[in-house]
Amino acid sequence: MTSATRKAPWTVARSAQAAVVVATVADVLRAAAVRDDYLHRTEASLHSSGVISMVFVYLMTLAIVLFLVWLVRSRRIALELSPEASLPSRGWTIGAWFVPVVNLWVPRRFVLDIGRASSASWEQKRDTALVNLWWAAWAAHVVVRLVGGQVAQGSMTLLVTGSALTIAAAVLLALVIERITRLQSTALKTTAPVTPLARA
Repeated sequence: MTSATRKAPWTVARSAQAAVVVATVADVLRAAAVRDDYLHRTEASLHSSGVISMVFVYLMTLAIVLFLVWLVRSRRIALELSPEASLPSRGWTIGAWFVPVVNLWVPRRFVLDIGRASSASWEQKRDTALVNLWWAAWAAHVVVRLVGGQVAQGSMTLLVTGSALTIAAAVLLALVIERITRLQSTALKTTAPVTPLARA
């Protein structure tokens, strides 16, 4: 396959970014609706929180699927660019996200490895920091949502904090997708594979 026929996965990247943003908006609305139902339980509030929660589940499922499709395609292109790179199998690239405990750190490593293998222009300090910030925001969001759901559903502080972390994680993930896809797009314009950087 020549460099002229290879293309970065821009379509799925843009689709994943859009889906993540829409799912994030739905998540914020869902959290507010659930809190309202908790504080002022009525038939109307119960119905409203149920509908919004259902819509959120559908949108989040779509966002997850599109993100994983993007990740798998990015992995394939990274291997084309850096054939000697040590990257996970396609199945494990997806499966690691669904294995308890493993999904706390392994997927982050996969994203970093794909980014490094995508281009010699990967900036070790800046780009790694971007991935780490996204992962930290996402993990903190999960913790706050769990605490808010089990301990203090009516807490405005937890609602605002959780929503802020949700938005931050979504924005950072969109930037991660953008960065890796752009690096691959630039690298694919060259004919020679790049040499993967050493792991940090």
